[in-house]
Order: sequence, then C-alpha cells, then structure tokens
Amino acid sequence: MEMKISASRIRPATEQDYQALAELWEASVRSTHHFLSEEDILFYKPLVRDVYFPAVELHVVENPAGRPAGFVGVSDELIEMLFVHPDEHGKGYGSALLRFAVEERGLRRVDVNEQNGKALSFYLHRGFEVTGRDETDAQGKPFPILHMKVGEL
Repeated sequence: MEMKISASRIRPATEQDYQALAELWEASVRSTHHFLSEEDILFYKPLVRDVYFPAVELHVVENPAGRPAGFVGVSDELIEMLFVHPDEHGKGYGSALLRFAVEERGLRRVDVNEQNGKALSFYLHRGFEVTGRDETDAQGKPFPILHMKVGEL
C-alpha cells in the first residue's frame, strides 16, 4: 500500500552516500532491468557511482530505519535517474521522489529504458507521455530510450 511520503523526508545526497546508493541502484536494476546482462550491470555500476552521481544533483529518501529507500538525480532540465530499492517498492518512495522533482525542482521530462516496463508504467500512471525515442542509450548500447514529459502531477 502506497503511503504519502513528505518532501521533508528527502535530503540532498553527499559523496558519503554514493556507495550505499550504488548498491541500491544495483538491487533496483537487478529487479527491474531484466534486459541487462551481468556484464552490462558490471559495466554500468562504476559509471553510475563515479560519473553519473557526481554529474547530477542527488536527493535521497530514507525509510523509517534511516536507510536509503530511493534516490532521484536531477539536472537543470531532466529527471536523470530515479531508483527505489526493491524491498521498498509500492510504499510511496518513488512517487515522493517524483513529486519532489516535478513540484520542488520544476522538472517535467524524464528518459526511461523502453524495456523497463515497471518504470514505463510508473511514469505513464502519473501522467507522463512519450514524446520521442532513441534506438540506443547514451553509451550507444542497444537499449532504446523513451523520452517522456508531463504537465502537472
């Protein structure tokens, strides 16, 4: 059952969070990105931690035990990444992070792996529409990317 998570539970991430967030990313990807091979996951994991995290403004939402339940990475124009630990799916953390990005940061666009049906459904259910498609991801790998946009949540 999804709970309404307050934006006050979302805090800026620090470099000290990167390892825990990389582990959360990996757990999330393993549960939702079934199209990725083990080799793909091992290729992306250091990029996520060492290149992608420092390149975005990261925010973390913690569960009641104080552990990261999810995170969102934003740029000036785009929700660059949004991941929730699989143990925390369906509890409202993803929705809270998305509301934060849209309402607090004013972002209206996100890119999603076309093969990640859970993420695609998540965004479509919240009013996002597909506005474009790329055949490959940013690394040139054959993982199509859908460009999505929303008006208001």
